[in-house]
This record gives sequence, structure tokens and C-alpha cells, in this order.
Amino acid sequence: MPSIQAFRGLRYDLGHVGALSDVIAPPYDVIDEQLQDELYAKSEYNCVRLILNKMLPTDDEANNRYTRAAKILKAWKEEGVLALESQPAIYVYTQEYEYNGKKILRKGFMAGLQVQRFGEGMVFPHEMTHAAAKADRLMLTTTTKTNLSQIFGLYPDPKNEVQAVLDKAVAAMPPLEATDHLGVVHRMWVVTDGEVIAKVVALMGDKPVFIADGHHRYETACNYRDHVAQTYGGSLPADHPAQFVLSMFVAMDDPGLLVLPTHRLFPNAPEFDQAELLNALGDCFTLEETLDGTDSCFTMWEDLETGGDQSRIALYTKKDDKWSLVKLTDAGKAKIAAVTPDHNEDWQALGVSILHKLICETLLKMPPAAEVKPTYVHLVSEVDDGLKTGKYPMAALVMPATVDNIKTLCIAGERMPQKSTYFYPKLLSGLVFKPVE
Repeated sequence: MPSIQAFRGLRYDLGHVGALSDVIAPPYDVIDEQLQDELYAKSEYNCVRLILNKMLPTDDEANNRYTRAAKILKAWKEEGVLALESQPAIYVYTQEYEYNGKKILRKGFMAGLQVQRFGEGMVFPHEMTHAAAKADRLMLTTTTKTNLSQIFGLYPDPKNEVQAVLDKAVAAMPPLEATDHLGVVHRMWVVTDGEVIAKVVALMGDKPVFIADGHHRYETACNYRDHVAQTYGGSLPADHPAQFVLSMFVAMDDPGLLVLPTHRLFPNAPEFDQAELLNALGDCFTLEETLDGTDSCFTMWEDLETGGDQSRIALYTKKDDKWSLVKLTDAGKAKIAAVTPDHNEDWQALGVSILHKLICETLLKMPPAAEVKPTYVHLVSEVDDGLKTGKYPMAALVMPATVDNIKTLCIAGERMPQKSTYFYPKLLSGLVFKPVE
């Protein structure tokens, strides 16, 4: 079973840096060049300089974004910008955000998660990973010897026992607070009470952990542990810091847990009108609804979201400016089973599986998503804005995988297609770092 561990975190000294909001950043993989510039300009101590240092034309093996990050981290520690916690802690972390006009609060906590290779324990992945991203993160971990961002893990706790212990522990404590560039309010409390930590560790001891986000970082932690183990003759001491990776834990039943859809805009799709699209789909789908105009995506999504049916997908064809809401038939179920024999029925029933493997690759004969390079967006307004540019011959609205989908597929050893889930909001980097040396 996975186990967790309190750790002595490395945190910003607000006396040096001022407002915590000025030094935090979203995960590296959602930072584009413009946001990177904005974060650099916010503060000379913004953690973007650690998690995603800028690349320079003069970079070489001896001086590059990874070595610069390591030098900056070392300097910040020496100058007192970053200070090590006086004793091991668990870090309670909440995020308050707004969605569809409602304020929502997601609760969790950060601790070290014992590193186990997928398939060797009770830590489960749900998405595929890419070698390039893992190599990038391994290089950064190797040079900085620090976990700079969290893994996002889900765990079953229908009675909310773990969070109840932590809520009680921090009830009278003032939090550290930061607001990110999207207006999400992040609060953190440092819990060093040994009895509280022992209760949380005991409650978490027999629970599986499902990776919601940070698959590349988790596999990097496994690779880094193995790299360090070589210096110990192949086996690390059980309490070595590299045995545990910085992780955020959120209960699967937390009312603030939100999974947003990831809609697709296809720049290289065939130029179909509705009749040609339906002809290509054949007897695998039935047409349930037709609407004209790009902005009909709002009505289409309302129908999809209300129904909550993964087998219904809305497709837009630029050629005739129409939206088509289609539903998978029994013939379609048989077809996707035939073309994806290595996957089980639950995987085949996912909206993203149906879209990419059956509709795009099989029936429309498009290359895989990695080659087509669709534009991924999460808001329906972004779909409408994208289509109004005229750059996309086709678009798709698709239901997100649910937390139950993730649990079922993870336990079965399945991994979902890329961009099956988008947990909102993203976790902040910069609240706490975890040394791994």
C-alpha cells in the first residue's frame, strides 16, 4: 500500500519576497511564452525561474535552463529567500474558485507520497505519458534535487475522515494566502502537530491513490529515485527523501472536485458538410439534433451536459456551418470494440475514446491526434471563438471522464487517451518545495 510522509518543506520567507501572490505560478505545462514573461516581470523571486526557466540562444550542456534553475535555487536558500521548515509538516491546501456563477471550495493536503512504479503497488495512473516531458522533468530534478511542483492524487474517503482531522487542526490557525492569475484563491496551513500527522498517516495507510494530474512528474520521481539508488549500490534507505514525492491529496468525494471537459478544434480535418459527415459515420451513429451557426455550440453543450451520456458527441462542420449531435449505436459499439481489442468495455465507452479511435481515426480516416494536433479548449465560449476564426473545418464537444471512470479504469490497468480529464483549478507551484537529497 502507498504510504505518506510529513516533510520539512522549503518555503518562501515573505519578509524577503513580499506578497505570496507575486512568487507563485501554475504548473509548467500550462505556462505559455506570454504568461512566462508576465510571471518573470511579477517578481525577481517568482518560482517560474525554477519550474520553467527561459531558454537562451547561448544555452549549452554546461549552462542552460536547468543549471540556471539550480543556481537560482541555491542562491535563494543562501540569501534566506527560501527557508527550510523547522520540523516535518503536512500542508493543508484549499482552493476557492468560481464556476458557472457559484463559489466552490476544494480541500486537500500536501505530503510526501512513497514512490512506487505503476503496477507494483496501489498508486494508479489514468493517462499515457510522453518520453520528452519525462526527460525534461528528470533533468530539472537532477540539477535542483528538489520537487518543485506537486503530483495531484485522488483517494477514496466517503466519510471524509482525513480532511475532518485536518480541518479541526487548522480551524484556529491563520492561513498563508495567494491569488493566481485566474482569480483562484489558494490558502495553505502548516501542520506540525505530531498527533495530527500520525492520525493522517494512519488513515491514509490503506488507501489507493489515483493520479489525477502530474503523471510525467510522478514517473520522473520513480526515475530519479532509481538514479539516486545507483549511488547506494542499487538500494536506497527507506527514509531517503527521494523515496517520497511532493503530492497533493484530495478525497474523491470532495464536493469541490471539478472535472472540466476538453473540447477539440481540428485544424486538419476533412472539409465535410453534415450529409458527408453522416455518410462517413454510417450505421455507427444516429443523428439526434441539428443546429446552424457556430454559436449553437452553447445549446449543444447544454444538451450534452444535462444528459451526461458519454456516447453522445456534438460535431461541427464548417462547410455548411452546422452542428450535429450524434449518438453511438449498437453497431458503433461493436465497431469500436473491433478496432480497439486491447481495451476493455469501460475504456471503449469513454467519449474521448469514441471520438478519436472510432470517429476520427476509423470512420473519418484521420491520422492520430498526435499528428493532427487538435486545439484543446475547456470552455464552450472558446469553441465558438475558435470556429469564428474560420481556421477549423471541424470541432467536437465531448463529455469529460468522471472520477468514477478514472477509478474503474485505473484499477483495471487501463490508461485513458490524452486530454480525457482537466481538473480545475490547477495546483500552484511555489507554496512549498520538497528537497529530495
